[in-house]
Amino acid sequence: MGHGVPGVVELSHVTRRVKSRRVAVRSAFLGYTQDAMTNAPVATPIGFISDVHGHADALEQVLEELRRRDVQRIYAAGDHLLGGPTPLETWRALQRADVRCTRGLSDEALVRVSEDELAPASDAESAAADEFLRTRKAIGELVIKQLRELPLTIRIPLIDGREVVMVHGSPADPFTEIAHDVSDDELRRMLDQEAADVVVCGASHVPFRRDVDGITVLSLGSVGQSPGAKVGHFTVLRPRMDGLEVHQDFVEL
Repeated sequence: MGHGVPGVVELSHVTRRVKSRRVAVRSAFLGYTQDAMTNAPVATPIGFISDVHGHADALEQVLEELRRRDVQRIYAAGDHLLGGPTPLETWRALQRADVRCTRGLSDEALVRVSEDELAPASDAESAAADEFLRTRKAIGELVIKQLRELPLTIRIPLIDGREVVMVHGSPADPFTEIAHDVSDDELRRMLDQEAADVVVCGASHVPFRRDVDGITVLSLGSVGQSPGAKVGHFTVLRPRMDGLEVHQDFVEL
């Protein structure tokens, strides 16, 4: 986490605790989870966001822009609460807007890493550990339970017969990001023989589009920790019988 954004506390020593166990986590939890709201193909605009990182004000601005564009169905691809000043307010805003969420790496850390496991080795890591504990205290056990119940992936059927899968990292490993400059061969490995037509992901904090072997990969950027932290990213898909419109945009914060 952090991705070189000024002012963002590096939490890698916390998330390493999750990554060190990710084989076991993947075995226990990976299994694509259908959109719980409906199995019917979606014909209306769909909004996607990611990496809010506890910045409720930025989230509200992005949600308002999506409402202005008449986007009612919204999904968030993980890393919702850790890293910003208003984690509980962020969660409440996601709930009020009925945003369907998947679990990201920092969400997994909040669920699985205990205070006893934190062993900071520097002042920066001590500050990160303090922020981690403050976030856990602010959100409380009920929200931690709700984070634990989030799926790692969500599949969304579209009206034209295509399918979208949303995941925080990659289909091969939900906790490993797809970087914008990854090679085509590495991208194929990270897609892990994915059957969906569109893969929507977060984690990198940088919005981009890649196309390989008939699969479109859309990285959503970040609402709360974009490079420079001056914009909040979002993506809108507009399903059509004759194709899919993709709009990647941002609001100035």
